[in-house]
Amino acid sequence: MRIGLMVEGQANLTWERWIHILQTAERLNLDSVFRSDHFVIGAPKSALDAYLTFAIAARETSNIRFGPLVTPITFRSPQDVARMSAQINQLSNGRFLLGLGTGWHEPEHTQFGLPFPPLGERFDRLEEGINIIKTLWGEGPASYEGKFYNVKDVDMLPKPVYGADTPILIGGKGPKRTIPLIAKYADEWNAVNVRVEEYRHLVGVLADRCADLDRDPATVQQSIMAFPLVAGDERSLDRMTRWHMSMSGATGSPAAYREDKRANSNMIIGLTNEVIDLIGQFAELGAVEMQFEHFNFGSDEWPDYLASEIAPQVAGF
Repeated sequence: MRIGLMVEGQANLTWERWIHILQTAERLNLDSVFRSDHFVIGAPKSALDAYLTFAIAARETSNIRFGPLVTPITFRSPQDVARMSAQINQLSNGRFLLGLGTGWHEPEHTQFGLPFPPLGERFDRLEEGINIIKTLWGEGPASYEGKFYNVKDVDMLPKPVYGADTPILIGGKGPKRTIPLIAKYADEWNAVNVRVEEYRHLVGVLADRCADLDRDPATVQQSIMAFPLVAGDERSLDRMTRWHMSMSGATGSPAAYREDKRANSNMIIGLTNEVIDLIGQFAELGAVEMQFEHFNFGSDEWPDYLASEIAPQVAGF
């Protein structure tokens, strides 16, 4: 099992802090740094553009994978996404991974004057967008005509490192539309904030949808992004919990807060041995990488802990 970081790019991320996070991940030999692609969630905070940060990541790192978890099809045209991602993929020698999704946060679309179609249309746009991107990444001149997007006799240059075979990640866990799209198009599936029982069910759904297409489900790499409240001892766990509580203005004891989250969320909560066991269960179901949310940009305690206490114990899973 590989271990990486997930960063909320709209949560007061600055250039100094982003570069530090990248350098820290490299220094600690973590496997990846992924980030959200949002303009704003909640109160306005510094929100660095995702693709500008990826260009920086390509130059500031040498080993880690990086990319968006995930880019909404509603933010940019797929033609723009294809061009930017191809160039960043080339700049990073193939380490950039394009993650795509339908988009979900309607308020930021309203604030920035972006259309937010119904969910069914967003799925249709996502599928067309993937075809546009693959067309532009492949040999040209090429054309694609869809209901929402089209290109004609275009040869986009430069291409990504592996051309039309450059991997695409699709994020989500909806069994009706998302999993079938993953089976059809994705090289990697990222499930967000999921319990083991639900994940086991979704892995089965993916296997069924792959069978419908005569595809081996093992050709879809599985990764998981998780929201953690995890530490090596109770004192450290309480400190991490208090910091997390401060983000939302929650009050009360850290222990009570954790119990509420255990009951009412899919957060991964506990001490090291509990989390190692849980990661092992995900690995048995096929997951090969987990990205853990990095909440406190001002501290290296969490990436240090992942690198020293978690990654060595799960490397053989």
